[in-house]
Amino acid sequence: MGQDPEREVRSWGFSRVFKWKDHAGAYYPPHHLTTHLILQGELTITYPDDPTPTKETFKTGSRLDVAANRRHEVWIGNEGCTYVIGE
Repeated sequence: MGQDPEREVRSWGFSRVFKWKDHAGAYYPPHHLTTHLILQGELTITYPDDPTPTKETFKTGSRLDVAANRRHEVWIGNEGCTYVIGE
């Protein structure tokens, strides 16, 4: 991760970029295109429209991209999660 995570996410081509923190147990129902650069904590994601949906967990330092029009849902880990989002 670089010195300025928000600048790094903008360099990936996202114009709406912001830092966000979720508390433990936060949940998001299916939604559309986002990228995440995880600064601290972890999140678990699944893609409910996949033929056999599975959950995958991403931790500090991970970049997670979700393709346009790919619905996904997210659960936040026990210690919360701070990340930079690009939309």
